[in-house]
Amino acid sequence: MGNTEEMRKIQFTGKSSYIVSLPKQWIADMGLKQGDQVAVVRQGVSTLQIVPLRHHNKPVTTEDATVEIKPEDEGPQITRKLISLYLLGFNIINVKPKVGRLKPSQRNAVKEAVKGILMGTEIIADSTEGITIQVLINLFELSVDGALKRMLIIAKSMQNDALLALGEANFDLAKEVIASDDEVDRFSFYIIRQLKIAIQNEHMLKEMGIEFPHHCLGYRLIVKNIERVGDHATQLAKDLLDFKKPIRKSVLEPIDELSTFALSVLDEACLSLFKKDFNQAEITVEKSADIAKYEKKILDSLKSVRDDEEIYRVRRMNENIRRIAEYASDIAEIVINMTIEKTLRKQ
Repeated sequence: MGNTEEMRKIQFTGKSSYIVSLPKQWIADMGLKQGDQVAVVRQGVSTLQIVPLRHHNKPVTTEDATVEIKPEDEGPQITRKLISLYLLGFNIINVKPKVGRLKPSQRNAVKEAVKGILMGTEIIADSTEGITIQVLINLFELSVDGALKRMLIIAKSMQNDALLALGEANFDLAKEVIASDDEVDRFSFYIIRQLKIAIQNEHMLKEMGIEFPHHCLGYRLIVKNIERVGDHATQLAKDLLDFKKPIRKSVLEPIDELSTFALSVLDEACLSLFKKDFNQAEITVEKSADIAKYEKKILDSLKSVRDDEEIYRVRRMNENIRRIAEYASDIAEIVINMTIEKTLRKQ
């Protein structure tokens, strides 16, 4: 039948049923007969998909993908390939050697990615001939908002711990902060995967609490912004490990104040997203401008510092923390764009 379009009339039968006849050629092509069952799947606001029942348990995302690993491929290359296939929505990922066998280091790289990066995956076959990864999560086990909330909690605690480590010269805590960045990335990859799957099916979008397909782009940008908060916390932790000494208390106090302010703006921006609150988002954008007075306190505290190295470190910290407030403002602006249609409809 190809892509031939056929017009069919809706007919009314019985007390409450509407029926549409199916093309005879399609019935023949599918090998169907009277009494066989078809699944009627809603896709988006205005589209229905009719799927013979024997095909119904194979949604678009269950197809397998095979990735070939070259003998010279190291951990980072392997991890990047696996992340790409995970983000594309494949549910089974087969890892095969291009020639010969997988090296122990290559198998370990796959296992580390499954354990630490690809949320909801497990290895279901493992040998030198190849490894098979299965994605077990379904779309609604952890909502996009739920994953964003967890991402936010981790990123904020990384920021607070990084400053604590800087005050105490706590090298172990600084290392923990850096390790936590992988956890932020895990949630980031998970959300991007979910958005990619859902954008193909408008009905799924609604189930996820996303009103319009174009809002997925807003969510994608918000994920990136929260991910960057974790990156800046990591930079603060690396500062301590690089310079091997704490920041003096008199200088650290205004840095702490700046950080508390930046994180509170971030909290409010994300709250405006979860509540889909246009007014809250507008207030958050305005509030983010208050950062100047916190930065002034830091500059004032530096007037008594004679150590060029410490001045350099503090200025770099100021820059890292200011970015967090800027990301919060960006998130709030995205929320304004996502909720303004609702405001117009009310008017």
